Amino acid sequence: MPRRWIALLSLVALSACARQDSNTAWDAFRDRVIAAAFDARPDFAVYQGRHEFDGRLPDWSETGLAARIAYLKAVRDTASKFPSATLDSARSFERDYLLVTIDQELFWTETADAPHRNPDFYVSFWFLGPGVSPDVYLTRPYAPLPERMKAYLAWARAIPGTVAQIQANLRPPLARPFIDIGRIRYGGLASYLKNDVPKIFAKVSDSALQSQFTAANAAAAKAFEDLDGWLESQRSTQTEDFALGPEKFAQMLNAMERVDVPLDRLQQVGREDMDRNIAALKEACAVFAPGQPITACTAKVNAHKPVGGAVAAARMQLDTLEAFVRAKDLLTVPGTERAEVRESPPYQRSNFAYIDIPGPYEQGMPSVYYIAPPDPNWSKAEQDAYVPGVADLLFTSAHEVWPGHFAQFLHANRAPSMVGRLWIGYAFAEGWAHYAEEMMFDAGVGGGTPEVHIGELLNALLRNARYLSAIGLHGGTMTTAESETMFREEAFADAATARGTYDPSYLSYTLGKLMIRKLRDDWTASRGGRTAWKAFHDAFLEYGGPPVPMVRKAMLGAKSGEAL
Repeated sequence: MPRRWIALLSLVALSACARQDSNTAWDAFRDRVIAAAFDARPDFAVYQGRHEFDGRLPDWSETGLAARIAYLKAVRDTASKFPSATLDSARSFERDYLLVTIDQELFWTETADAPHRNPDFYVSFWFLGPGVSPDVYLTRPYAPLPERMKAYLAWARAIPGTVAQIQANLRPPLARPFIDIGRIRYGGLASYLKNDVPKIFAKVSDSALQSQFTAANAAAAKAFEDLDGWLESQRSTQTEDFALGPEKFAQMLNAMERVDVPLDRLQQVGREDMDRNIAALKEACAVFAPGQPITACTAKVNAHKPVGGAVAAARMQLDTLEAFVRAKDLLTVPGTERAEVRESPPYQRSNFAYIDIPGPYEQGMPSVYYIAPPDPNWSKAEQDAYVPGVADLLFTSAHEVWPGHFAQFLHANRAPSMVGRLWIGYAFAEGWAHYAEEMMFDAGVGGGTPEVHIGELLNALLRNARYLSAIGLHGGTMTTAESETMFREEAFADAATARGTYDPSYLSYTLGKLMIRKLRDDWTASRGGRTAWKAFHDAFLEYGGPPVPMVRKAMLGAKSGEAL
């Protein structure tokens, strides 16, 4: 264990016992834990805007992983010794919030054994850090290009050693979905480094720096390419052993979201919401495409393609959505930050859309809403089908930007607690963004037409299918074939089961939405109902991104009731 971590634990253990002022002791403890988190996960620190960590990557050796697990357990033990009775309410909440971040990392690192099973652990577990993604250096103008090039150069030089650690950690036989996603990530990174990154730094005139960059970038690209090839070589022994199993799935929900609900009850709640959305879809289609089957109705909606492509249309939609949010006064919009729209890089095209939002230590940086283009190797018909219809895209833009992730992070980056600014939970973030879609339709976005409603419902049904598939696939009650059938026949979507296999927490979109909607209804019931939506949204978002059940208890008190 690094000496700094040992010193931290010793200091905090003494201060927690010796100081009468527990609030002061807690503040010192929290700040040192944050500093140690940056040391252990410099990728996380850089993503949050701490650029003194530029170019560094975590120690993912077996020794490093073991030290991190031991440290987290020791910190958890120390944090638990700060009793609520000796802390004010804000710090008591912050302590519980910090414990969640520890439990989450311990679950994935130790209980789920993701470092040894899932190559995506090192790229896309965003709640732990961006891993080996170099996007910060390439897309955020936090410094002049030559300075960012030097940071990238340090990162690229570290990659071959890091990739060697990753490959050494992965233990065959690997599950097929993990090989699939690993190849998308690392093969995509290799392509990105070879084909796109040199163009980004082409304007830097320093010939010596360019020479160093060429060598280091080529070595990093080759490391990713070799790892991609190694993953493909594991096909001969690949398995279908991707499932967590019901016990670990329940542990995951508690560790990440503080949800302690039997899986059969979770399935029931999700099934009821899916049935509600299917009924609403039938009703909207009866008006939009009377007499036609649902499949023909949804095809008609999807045939209304955005002029100029998805990226150009999304740019226009952001202006419309922002104006609507402000006109309806749905929430406070702090700050003047903006969101741009760009094509996503090759290694991040397993999702159609996502947003990259600068952390709380950055100043004045734009967020970037990324949209994946169709694969150029597809047929024209396949490429056309991939681009969503206007109404579908509208709610993707609402989810990612206004009033979804972008608006939420405007609040989170200003949360009173630094813990709330740094660690944003999966169900809080994705639940809010998904909740925002339905809330915007209810508020009348797009005129509330049947076509617009169908666009919102298709997004909701897709998340319903993911929710039920995650529980079924990892709880052992559903096969991949049954999941595919659900996507096609009840969500009216492609049989997109892949992410549900390698990301069991994919249910968080609908899980978070349902908890937020129930909390809103319970909180506003005595505060004016719908007229209190803005007050609720502002109060909810101020917490940053903790588990929704924690926010529920804080907003409603001891008699807050069930989260679902």
